[in-house]
Amino acid sequence: MVQNHEASSNLKPVIMMVITQILYTVMNIMYKLVAVTGMNLNVFVAYRLMFSAAFMVPLALILERYIIYFSKSSFLLYLINCRINFLIILHITDICIVIIRKRRPKLTWVVLFQAFLCGLIGAAATQNLYIVSLALTSPTFLAAISNLLPAITFVVALCFRQEKLTLGYSGIAKIVGTVVGIGGAMLFTFYRGPVFTIWSTHIDLLRQYHNTNSVSSSSHKNNPALGFLAGFGSILCFGIWLTVQAKMSKKYPCPYSSTALMCIMGSIQSVIFALCMERDWNQWKMGWDIRLWTAAYSGIMVSGVAVVLMSWCVQKRGALFVSIFAPLVLLMVALASSLLLEEKSSLGSVLGGVLIVCGLYMVLWGESKEEPSSLVLPSSTIAPRNSKSIDSVPVPMSVG
Repeated sequence: MVQNHEASSNLKPVIMMVITQILYTVMNIMYKLVAVTGMNLNVFVAYRLMFSAAFMVPLALILERYIIYFSKSSFLLYLINCRINFLIILHITDICIVIIRKRRPKLTWVVLFQAFLCGLIGAAATQNLYIVSLALTSPTFLAAISNLLPAITFVVALCFRQEKLTLGYSGIAKIVGTVVGIGGAMLFTFYRGPVFTIWSTHIDLLRQYHNTNSVSSSSHKNNPALGFLAGFGSILCFGIWLTVQAKMSKKYPCPYSSTALMCIMGSIQSVIFALCMERDWNQWKMGWDIRLWTAAYSGIMVSGVAVVLMSWCVQKRGALFVSIFAPLVLLMVALASSLLLEEKSSLGSVLGGVLIVCGLYMVLWGESKEEPSSLVLPSSTIAPRNSKSIDSVPVPMSVG
């Protein structure tokens, strides 16, 4: 019985991470469908961030405002002796359930300004560049270059002096991994070679849009070079956001609340930006279609549920464990795109994807061999961390 319990406990984080990768895979496919419907992408990002804020604010109020303890009745005396301001006490047989109100750090103007920067860089800019890149390329391409996040974060941290470059094996591994990963992304973008289909089911969810004006629009045509720049810019913004978030987490160590603040700031900024770019109110109308479902799904399931699942896995097994599952998104998206979108793969995409994944694991290996750095990687698509029990390793997930 004990062995079965231990086996199930070890298996739970694996199952949670697989579910997380499935959530990201579904989001990428739905993003591509929205991109070809002709909807203004800036408007879509504004709606997505509004859904994220609406979900994260109650979550932060619940998870970071109260602590629930289950203990024997003698624990009550300990609370009274310690003069802890408990909120509710329930007695069930010999068990005492105590709900205690947490003390939040003070929300200062400095924290609000940092939240403004996080919303601008980590939410508005990252999301707008991400979905533009997806519209110009493919879900598989975005899933592949998202694995560059640890390497880009490493370079950004060096520029902001939050990471030190060592000349040992770990430092060399991170440098070589960064170069290999970027080289793989370039190969993925500019070299095709023989084209083939992984697994064809003759199902193409994009078929109904093939003859519409939205697809023929120049803004939604395939443009690998411009799509690469937009995708790389999205990852770069995400890496810069991590450094800003690291500063914010020191002054305001509430991962869910900081994520909620970022979503609120990002949604306001995205709405203002979308209003400046799109004055046609028809683009702002949301019916019961793929646009509404995708905005709600990405805002709630990805920015909300996926974050909670990754947070739990990081607390149980560490950030390096979560990072190992990053290439699974690439495999799932490639298979789903072939099955549902009739997307064809090429030799260049396969070789580029292999190089990106190899670069990813080289950077992660270098990070795991070094002492924990001062770079803290919390919240949003990056899981919050416990400073005492979680490795300081970038967690590469889909930037979107």
